[in-house]
Amino acid sequence: MLAAACFAGAPRVEAQGTLESRKPFAAFSESASKLRDSVVSMARGQIGTRYKLGGVTPNRALDCSALVRYVMGALDVILPRTAREQAKVGQEIPRDLAALKPGDLLTFGRGKTISHIGIYVGDGRMVHASTARRSVIETSLNPRSPLIKQWKGVRRVVAGVEANFRDSLLAIADTLR
Repeated sequence: MLAAACFAGAPRVEAQGTLESRKPFAAFSESASKLRDSVVSMARGQIGTRYKLGGVTPNRALDCSALVRYVMGALDVILPRTAREQAKVGQEIPRDLAALKPGDLLTFGRGKTISHIGIYVGDGRMVHASTARRSVIETSLNPRSPLIKQWKGVRRVVAGVEANFRDSLLAIADTLR
């Protein structure tokens, strides 16, 4: 079913012999976008959940890394337990708001230590388990935000899924020649 969905975006020959022009891999781009939307929905679904250091129970109590792990795990992206370990997974992305995509992981800390992580949800906003507010919240990443001063990096874990999928499609296409 997944392969059929991807090949649905490829050009096809109509019964009268005309070629219907479509963007190659358009369905794939759409599915990647839907995956990002799912990450955002899952993260926002935990807003209001109580913050608790070491908390790992969705809708009851989570810390920042458990929130990220829960959201990504629900979409079959398995991550390590701590923010420090999660900050090493996936593709490193420039620390630039314009380069961010929904689902990117934002890491924070002091010095070289990573101590906090959140999920970018688009429009300059992120969802994270806030120690100050004692719950999962959505917050703006503006220049006045205290988090901006501690922003260490960005990891894209959803892109790894896209790249693997693209490579699989190319391998299938090679066998069809």
